[in-house]
Amino acid sequence: MSDHDQSPKGPLHGLRVLDLSRILAAPFATQFLGDLGADIIKVERPGRGDDTRGWGPPFVTGADGQPTGESAYYLSANRNKRSVAIDMADPEGAEKIRRLAAKCDVVIENFKVGGLRKYGLDYDSIRAVRPDIIYVSVTGFGQTGPNAHRPGYDLLAQAAGGIMSLTGEPGGEPMKVGVGIADIMCGMYAANAVQAALIHRMKTGEGQHVDVALLDSQISWLVNEGVNYLLSGEAPERRGNQHPNIVPYQVFECADGHAVVAVGNDTQFARFVEMIGLPELARDPRFMRNTDRLANREALIPLIADRLRQMPKADVVGGMERVGVPGGEINTVPEVFASDQVAARDMKITMEYPGSAAGKVDLIGNPVKFSRTPVTYRRPPPRCGEHTDEILREILEED
Repeated sequence: MSDHDQSPKGPLHGLRVLDLSRILAAPFATQFLGDLGADIIKVERPGRGDDTRGWGPPFVTGADGQPTGESAYYLSANRNKRSVAIDMADPEGAEKIRRLAAKCDVVIENFKVGGLRKYGLDYDSIRAVRPDIIYVSVTGFGQTGPNAHRPGYDLLAQAAGGIMSLTGEPGGEPMKVGVGIADIMCGMYAANAVQAALIHRMKTGEGQHVDVALLDSQISWLVNEGVNYLLSGEAPERRGNQHPNIVPYQVFECADGHAVVAVGNDTQFARFVEMIGLPELARDPRFMRNTDRLANREALIPLIADRLRQMPKADVVGGMERVGVPGGEINTVPEVFASDQVAARDMKITMEYPGSAAGKVDLIGNPVKFSRTPVTYRRPPPRCGEHTDEILREILEED
């Protein structure tokens, strides 16, 4: 266990993680563990580093007014880490990484299946130097199965895992989610699995290999739509912004914009239609219960849509809040980060960033709020190899 940081201690303070990953899924997992207090040692290729450093613009603006080598994409998943630049293709470099792994509690990697074996950095090789290691492999399709050899990309996982078939307008083309959600969710599963494996090690002394795949995690969060199919045998359809099991639960056009209506039960439906001046709909046998509204969706939605197109958005949103019906405005990203709620929840944070023109950088905060061991923002995303000498001295005792 590392005791490097003397700042406020999060729940995972003392845990040391060797991060052999890049891009998004696994780096997002290690950032989350870092936010919870773990010491994350990010191993990068000398001179190049994580591929996402160059995935811009936008880039951080340096003190000279020119773009630096750190993109916004890279910043999104790499705070609370220290970077050490080591060439694992060099036998001496691979040996250094094995020595680092022997001093770590967890190793996380996202190379192709078997890709680290030639460097002696696969699970069996690391277990030989640290028998109780928690070794996490994040891949596109997992360590087993006919597709295990295929590379892992968020778009491929969204496509193969079914979510694109559900997303988009009825009759339109399959649509991906606007961010790399398969990567992000896979990272969250990996971070959760690390903590479960650590609890098992505390009880038994045993380490283990944790196999997490983008495709598997994608399938797991098909949730109700996936089980709808398994129960009924009917393939789900693209419904745009409509819900497969609740009506009305979607986007509606107002006189001056759009609003979300999320009626969750029959009582809310009665209050909603009264609020918009159509109380008779709650007494119509076609619409009284949610099961009825599902069966008669095509008849109900145009009636509501016609009415809401005549109402200002503020009246719709304010009216729903007044009568206790879930709903609200649709914010742009700038509106999200300008909101009082985001400020109150610390979902936009500012960290010092030496070398940048502003001397600081804004990032997205961690959503988890602990009453006793709050998350900490100790280190901004590092420059490639920024902590190489520090880490080699501290952990490997090299001069």
